[in-house]
Amino acid sequence: MNARDDNGAGRPAERLRAGDDPVTAPASAGAKKLGGVAGWVDDRLGPAKGVNYLMKKVFPDHWSFMLGEIAMYSMIICLLTGVFLTFWFVPSAGHTVYEGSYVPLQGVGMSEAYASSLRISFDIKGGLLIRQMHHWAALMFTVALSAHMLRVFFTGAFRKPRELNWVIGCILSMLALVEGFAGYSLPDDLLSGTGLRAAEGFMQSAPVIGSYLAYALFDGPFPGEAIIPRLYGIHVLLLPALLVGLFTAHIVMVAVQKHTQYPGPGRTNNNVVGFPVMPVYAAKAGGFFFIVFGFLALLSATVQINAIWVYGPYDPSPVTAGSQPDWYMGFADGALRLLPGWLEFSAFGYTLSLNVAIGALLLIPVMYGLMAAYPFIEAWVTGDKREHHLLDRPRNHPTRTALGVAAMTFYGVLMFAAANDIMAIKLRMSINDITYFFRAATFVLPVIAFWATRRVCLSLQRADRNLVLHGRETGRIVRTADGQFFEAHEPLDEYTRWKLVQQEPLQPLELTTGVDAHGVQSPTARGDRLRARLSRFYFADVVQPVTPAELAAAHHDGHEHEAIEGAETPAITAGERN
Repeated sequence: MNARDDNGAGRPAERLRAGDDPVTAPASAGAKKLGGVAGWVDDRLGPAKGVNYLMKKVFPDHWSFMLGEIAMYSMIICLLTGVFLTFWFVPSAGHTVYEGSYVPLQGVGMSEAYASSLRISFDIKGGLLIRQMHHWAALMFTVALSAHMLRVFFTGAFRKPRELNWVIGCILSMLALVEGFAGYSLPDDLLSGTGLRAAEGFMQSAPVIGSYLAYALFDGPFPGEAIIPRLYGIHVLLLPALLVGLFTAHIVMVAVQKHTQYPGPGRTNNNVVGFPVMPVYAAKAGGFFFIVFGFLALLSATVQINAIWVYGPYDPSPVTAGSQPDWYMGFADGALRLLPGWLEFSAFGYTLSLNVAIGALLLIPVMYGLMAAYPFIEAWVTGDKREHHLLDRPRNHPTRTALGVAAMTFYGVLMFAAANDIMAIKLRMSINDITYFFRAATFVLPVIAFWATRRVCLSLQRADRNLVLHGRETGRIVRTADGQFFEAHEPLDEYTRWKLVQQEPLQPLELTTGVDAHGVQSPTARGDRLRARLSRFYFADVVQPVTPAELAAAHHDGHEHEAIEGAETPAITAGERN
């Protein structure tokens, strides 16, 4: 009896064909047709190289990268639901009498825009769900975009070569505010009309050109009949085109510049550790899109938002008490409430309403302008012109992190100030006292937040340093032969230790004399002095990472590393950093 060999070819006839090529099943007719079409397209347009590059693109696997995806998916849902709403929405301020199914408003005169919004909500199957999905998706887009930008800022992902991508993100965020305002102004209910009335007042506060600007946009005195059709064109054509174009440019630049990644073993500035688009990341991204879609659908079906039928049609004479804008415009409203009245005065025959113009017209562009300029400011201060693809731990850059928290505190104070009237009613307090508190908090709380955050980051750095040098506490008490007690520490494994020591040492730039060998002062001496002072502000107290020599000394004798830590590290000059 012949034993069957390992290849399964026990019989002589089978051994004769052992070297033959394996037989594969022929492609199906459908696959042949699809391949033929793909080949025909590739012969004429040549997309194969680009598609192959994208399919092999590697994406890091970390939950924080999903924030940008949520923003993208929310924008897609906004576009899809917006197309549905355009089928029935009438962008007209023409007068009509409502005869729809909502009984409390039957026989009431209103604009065609408001009547069509009511029809979508009550007479079109699924209309109210789509309306609320559109609104919730817009809010989700703004929230996710803001959270994504915070992640980029606090981890230093805006550094070279991604400064332009950061600028694009800032423009996207600012356009999202304008797009949201234009969107919730279209139904022409009492709440949105009040917002438009406020916007017209903001325009009039612009020095010299204010009244002309408002008259041109509204095509006459407020409210007119042109503003709703114009807002409709801006909301469904102009701004979506800009948002999609900028988002596409953002994604293309990410693909070209490659993804940033969090530090870890095997991760460097020259590689990306993660999963390729096909098949892993594509499946995960597709599933995540449907999770976001399902969550927004569930939220829209169960949580009511923007119930326009409660407010009624817009009438310029009344104003709803306690009216509030959507949250992302709250900081501008809060700034308006906090600015003092004495900022309005007359000069050269013109009334300058700076108490309105500063908060309504200057705050948003100045705030986003500073955000967009920050990568270039930090690069100039630190003198760091290198490419960075590894992300920072926020604690390792305490000044940057503290500046970010201070800016968030400033934003939060303004946003809460927008509800000073609601607070006065609910808490039975004086609205003047609340306003004075927020005025002081605008200047005091960001400073306190900066100081506290910086101290916390420095403390966390020292804790990381001690953990690397002395190891992890085990809770086990050991008694020595001479009767002393101490807690045994367990050394960190190399992978955990790597994350705590991988950051680069940071040193402030050295202040030079600014005079060359011939006694001639450098034309950039004043700028260099300012740069050196700012560099000390950034890096003077930063705790340096543990060096191999310090680690070896700590392992040999628990106190020898203190002598190494005490050695002065020379500061570096701007030329050395560059």
